[in-house]
Parts: sequence; C-alpha cells; structure tokens
Amino acid sequence: FFFPPFVSTAWVGALSMGVIFFCSPIVSLFTDLFGCRKTATGGAALAFVGLIASSFVTCIEPLYFTYGIVFACGCSFSYQPSLVILGQYFKKRLGLVNGIVTAGSSVFTITLPFLLTELLEKVGFHHTLRVLSIFVFVLFLAGLTYKPVIQQKDKSAGKKRKFKCPPVNKIFNVNIWKFLGYRIWAFGIPTALFGYFVPYVHLMNYVKETFGEKEKKEVLLMCIGITSAIGRLIFGRVADYVPGINKVYLQVSSFFVIGLMSIMIPLCKVFGGLIAVCLFMGLFDGCFISIMAPIAFELVGAQNMSQAIGFLLGLMSIPMTFGPPVAGFLRDSLGSYDVAFYLAGIPPIIGGLVLCSIPWIERRKLKQKEQHQTGAGETEEKVLDKTNQVLVPGAANGMKKESESVI
Repeated sequence: FFFPPFVSTAWVGALSMGVIFFCSPIVSLFTDLFGCRKTATGGAALAFVGLIASSFVTCIEPLYFTYGIVFACGCSFSYQPSLVILGQYFKKRLGLVNGIVTAGSSVFTITLPFLLTELLEKVGFHHTLRVLSIFVFVLFLAGLTYKPVIQQKDKSAGKKRKFKCPPVNKIFNVNIWKFLGYRIWAFGIPTALFGYFVPYVHLMNYVKETFGEKEKKEVLLMCIGITSAIGRLIFGRVADYVPGINKVYLQVSSFFVIGLMSIMIPLCKVFGGLIAVCLFMGLFDGCFISIMAPIAFELVGAQNMSQAIGFLLGLMSIPMTFGPPVAGFLRDSLGSYDVAFYLAGIPPIIGGLVLCSIPWIERRKLKQKEQHQTGAGETEEKVLDKTNQVLVPGAANGMKKESESVI
C-alpha cells in the first residue's frame, strides 16, 4: 500500500518502539542462557549494523526492515541486560542505582533533539545516522563491562562442559507465574499503560491545534524530560527506604498522578497550566520507570528477575502500540483531543487500583507462612512433651528400684 511520507515515517518509528518491547521475552531467554554480557554486546552489534544499513537507504520501504526491525531488535537485546545486571551487583541500593541508570535516557531526551537538529541541517539525514551509530558502538563497549557475577560462581567449580540444550524450565521460567503478586503486577501495568503514553504522543499536536504556532511546544517535552530525570533519582533513592513489597505503592501513586494529569490537559486554558501539568507528569513518570526492577526483585527474586522483566516489557508492548492510535482515531472522529485525553486518564487509575492489592496479598501470604511455621513448631513441641512424659516416669521408676536395691 502507498503511504504519504510523513505517515510512513511515523509507522517506522511506531514499529521500532513496538519491536523493542515485544522482543523482551526473547531477550530474557538469551540473558538466562548466555548471560548479560553476551546478550548486551550482541544486541549492540546488531543495532550498529541496522543503523549503518539505514544510513545507506534511499527510500522509505527498506527502513521498515533496517531501522524498524534490525535496529529495534538490537536495542531490545542491549537494553534489558542493563537492568538485569544491576540486580547482581546491588541489593540495598538497587532503587538508587536504577534511578541513576534510567536517568541517563532522560538526559539524552533533553539534549539529543538539539544535536539532531544541527546534524540534519548541516550534514543531512544519512550522515546523521552514521554519527548516531557512534553512540550505539559505545553500547557495545559498555556491554563488555558486564561482569557475570552469578555465572562466575558456576565457573569456579572447575568443570568445563560443552554447550548442551538446557531443560525446558530453564528456557521458559514458569516459576515466575507461580507468584500471585507477579501475575497481578504483570497484567496491572499493561492495563495502566493503555492510556499512559497518549499524552506523550499527541500532546504536540494538541498544543498546535489549541494554542497555535505562537507557543513553543518543544518546551513541554523538555519539562517532561527534566523532571523525569529528577524523579528517577529521587524516587529511586526513596525506594531503598520503603520496605519490601510496599514499593508498589510508589508505582501506584505514579499512575494516579499521571492519570489525573492526563485528564487535566484539556482543562488547561493557558500554556502555563500545561507546563505545570508536564512537570508533574514527568516527575512521576520517572517514579514509574526507576522502581520497576526493584519491584521485580521483591516479587520473584534475583534469579528470576530477567524473565520477570522480559515478560512484563513484552506485555507492555501491546497497550503501548494500540493506545495512542485509538486516541488518534477518537480525535479524527470527534474533531478534538478532549475526549481522548479524558479517557486516557482512566486506565492508569484503574491499573493503580489493581496494583494496590499486591502488598495486601504478599502480607497475607507471609502471615500464612508464619502461622504454618508456628503451627509446625507447636506440633513438634507437643511431640517432644509426650516423649518426655513417657520417658520421665520410666526413669523415675528405674531410680526408685535402684534406690531400693541399694537399701
């Protein structure tokens, strides 16, 4: 089918974003089988090849493959191990570390558009992609620093074995789905994300239609990027002080605030109000992103963390792909973004309410476990008491007979 140039370009970007998250379950399998270092470096190399190949493309159609699939798959394989490896290095400060690592994306979100604008004007599209491939090569070098802590323990055994096909339970870790808290978390977050990204995708067009070209709409994205970086640092540190699974409440608060801010977008009649909304939205967006890995660690443990994050990101790809197009369809049908933003604020609130049940379920499970252990301990004490009652009288009679014989 024929697409206008701007529609085709949008589809390439949407395809790449969907592929990055959709490949996450597969990435988790490779991470468990081959480790974080090999997976990350292999993904960076694939992304480098895809970006270089895209720089030689002269029409839009090959970009669907070189950029939308090859480059996106490479990004997916290099992204997820960067989160998983942190769980091997850090325990007490895992939230802070995740905040620092994820804050880097916000920094580039703020600065990279200015660099890209200058590069596109001075060197053109193809050379811009080649310059960006340098950043991707840095990912390859960074992946080489992922020292496999868990695998290092296995090598210390001194047995070198050839690669064998691992068991099915190693390839598909079904243990993560045995945790009720994780099942709720894995389906509650995609529910919230159906409307989560609608403001990020359609906000620029809304500003253009509502306030015209006189307002600098790029300021809104800059505000979201700045406060998102601040939020990742702040809430990542706060998460270290929140005990156990109660970290979920931080994510719940982020969904509530983002849903409320989405509903408030059509109510802002001045541009300054939109700036305030974007500041709060970015702050709690950073909260949501920075504590994903710590929550996964609390729900399934470090050994199961890779596939837990992978399957979650894979499920997230569905609402991320279909939510914004549905909002665009509502705008085309109704002639306004108002209803789209109102409805976009509902799924994050519903998803937050669903996540509220996780701490209660985990505390109840822990309480039942303690009661079971207490009951088992009491039963053991009763058995010991009965044993003593049987042994003590016999011993007493023996002592009595012994005393009589002595007399």
